[in-house]
Amino acid sequence: MEIKSSTKFVAELIGTFGLVLFGCGAAAVAGATTLGGLSGLGLLGIALAFGLSVVVFAYAIGGISGCHINPAVTIGVLVAGKISVKDAVIYIVAQLIGALLGALVLQQILHGQISGFNSGEWAYGSNGWGKGYQNEYGITAAFLTEAVLTFIFLFVILATTSRVGNSTMAGLAIGLTLALIHLVAIPITGTSVNPTRSFGPAILAGGQALSQLWLFIVAPVAGAILAAIVWLVLKPKGTLSR
Repeated sequence: MEIKSSTKFVAELIGTFGLVLFGCGAAAVAGATTLGGLSGLGLLGIALAFGLSVVVFAYAIGGISGCHINPAVTIGVLVAGKISVKDAVIYIVAQLIGALLGALVLQQILHGQISGFNSGEWAYGSNGWGKGYQNEYGITAAFLTEAVLTFIFLFVILATTSRVGNSTMAGLAIGLTLALIHLVAIPITGTSVNPTRSFGPAILAGGQALSQLWLFIVAPVAGAILAAIVWLVLKPKGTLSR
């Protein structure tokens, strides 16, 4: 059955919207200790929020668009020959809009605090590095982390969704991989491996988050392209990827 481009557009928009709202929302809203004394989600909780978001939308919209919800994934899949240039452009535009809308809703929720909300630098779950961010890792560590972990993420996606992979469990495997990635990278960059996940919050946060956004575009895309090339070389001959 042929799926219309407009349907794929809406699916990717909604999926990316949900990923940003749930993932960045977990970091910005529930990640910190509440006034009532309840402990926040912590590292594991935030990692699971991102990972489970991917699992949920993989099964919700995977049959429509493949559930990329990430320009690095779309570009990697394009390099691997599994999507057309036209669809790749449609996906990326949808992802950018969805991420911005997700961050905008999160912003409005946070500013609804009666006691007032002080956004500060790197607000709304923004990614970053350097002085004042998380454990203050430098730019080299940040770039290496994002590139290598995106490489792993994209390789898992290509392998599990191929004809030699277990496609029925692909959504779960991909989501768990993203959760593992967050366990490593949250203290370093807040974890992107997804340019639009960084784009939405950075646009609204401005300042350092916006000035550092380039790294969270370049590093994930570089890692995804390399993963696609490696997959094309290593995949079993005589098989066609889905």
